[in-house]
Amino acid sequence: MWAFLHRFASPPHFYRRAGAIAPWLGWICLGLMAAGLYGGLVVAPPDYQQGESYRIIFVHVPSAWMSMFVYVVMAGASAIALIWRIKLAEVIAIESAPVGASFTFLALVTGSLWGKPMWGTYWVWDARLTSELILLFLYFGVMGLYAAIEDRRTAGRAAGLFAIVGVVNIPIIHYSVEWWHTLHQGPTVTKLSAPSIHVSMLVPLLLMAVSFKLFYVTVLLHRARCGVLERGRNAGWVRSLLARTEPE
Repeated sequence: MWAFLHRFASPPHFYRRAGAIAPWLGWICLGLMAAGLYGGLVVAPPDYQQGESYRIIFVHVPSAWMSMFVYVVMAGASAIALIWRIKLAEVIAIESAPVGASFTFLALVTGSLWGKPMWGTYWVWDARLTSELILLFLYFGVMGLYAAIEDRRTAGRAAGLFAIVGVVNIPIIHYSVEWWHTLHQGPTVTKLSAPSIHVSMLVPLLLMAVSFKLFYVTVLLHRARCGVLERGRNAGWVRSLLARTEPE
């Protein structure tokens, strides 16, 4: 197991494997997303209280889940890079930041659009909304810190430390609706008891959640391949790869 992980962390091995895996994941993601959208927008019935407006949850909820999931991956990869000095982990952490920021922005925008008919306003300084906004700023902080330092290794370590410190915000987001009185509704799917959502709505929601995860992995593999090439542009395997792709 450790031998496989060590071999997969090798930049040339990762570059080849990621290039082979990413297209398959992309097609699976597209199929699941199409099924989830059809189930959520066509098959699922209107909500008895919110009517048709609730259907935004099929984008809002998976994007909110992914905003936290990607940050945990980024912080975990940063810790691995700092402790074991694995260059690929640093690449994964840095290349995850723009994707996670996009999911967070999408969650905030769709949440605001959902909040207007439900709360009568696009934004309130609610505990869940505010902590999610802080998460977006944390993503921006990681990206900005990495871009501000010229030396890539120093920049990676500094951004990694920042990401690890910021992970304290994740449980605050998750438990904010339980710790404080908030306008945001409580958990409906991730409850210890049975989910308080009908199966006709739950199934497409879970399909969308899986498709969003596959979308993240697919985009991350493509971004990481580019990141590996950029950081290893002087390595022999990169020069050999470029020599094989140059026209004669």
